[in-house]
Amino acid sequence: MSVLIAATALPCGLLIGLLLGALGGGGSVLAVPALVYLMGQSPHAATAGALVVVAVGAVSGLLCHARAGRVRWAAGATFGALGTAGSYAGSRWSAALDPGVLMAAFSVLMLVVAAGMVLRGGRRSAPAATGDGAPEPAPPEERSTPRGWPTRLRQGRRSRELTRPAECGRRPEGPAVPRPRPLRTVLTASAVGLLTGFFGVGGGFVVVPALTLVLGLEMPVAVGTSLLVILVNSGVALATRAGTGSLDWPLLATLAACAAAGSHLGNRLAGHLRPQTLTTSFAALVAVLALAMAASTLPGL
Repeated sequence: MSVLIAATALPCGLLIGLLLGALGGGGSVLAVPALVYLMGQSPHAATAGALVVVAVGAVSGLLCHARAGRVRWAAGATFGALGTAGSYAGSRWSAALDPGVLMAAFSVLMLVVAAGMVLRGGRRSAPAATGDGAPEPAPPEERSTPRGWPTRLRQGRRSRELTRPAECGRRPEGPAVPRPRPLRTVLTASAVGLLTGFFGVGGGFVVVPALTLVLGLEMPVAVGTSLLVILVNSGVALATRAGTGSLDWPLLATLAACAAAGSHLGNRLAGHLRPQTLTTSFAALVAVLALAMAASTLPGL
């Protein structure tokens, strides 16, 4: 590894980690174009090497979420195990594909990621406040209770409402937990594994919605559990590609270490930045890179 490539890997790894820490995902999609266009890796070597960065980032984030109790180990391990076949098939398929076609497909993936992040950011910011910027109204039980009453009395009223038997013809309130559908779970897990194996990305933008919709996990728990799924899929994909070509391990170790350090810094900065602005800026960057990649690869196909 030359000094110039090592100097390039440092800021790239820090940027990837910062985005991972600040946004909770998406930053690893920059690893492949960085390895190809800035560090001179071939598309096949880049998609394989990006799995190392993804795995290290998943381990770093998984430890933080595990300490906070936001990881469902059994559900994540099962979902990841079901996706190993897709991860294996995706790795084999990617290794046999023409490099130009692989980069063109990756540019399409980047556009999908950019669009998904913009839509997700819009859904998060929409209910944050009322039209004039005033805080959200208080729940009905607090508005109907005088402010002078003790908090315990208000809480007792709320607990009685929650434990009151449901009236005839009315369903009790509460989040609906989806019924287990084995075939749907297997197909979704296989699709997630295929995405990880084929493109060398974590696929958190797909894993998190899948865990919430298929397994019924709450969003914070789904985010933590998704890192376990990503770790399993990326490990299988990396093991599958181990014999298909040589990897520049010193370069990947430098990139992964910088990404891990940047992830911790991004977690600290997340509370001081506007999520909507950060998400929109990152989506614009990914879209520009995707268009540039498509412009450079499509004419040669």
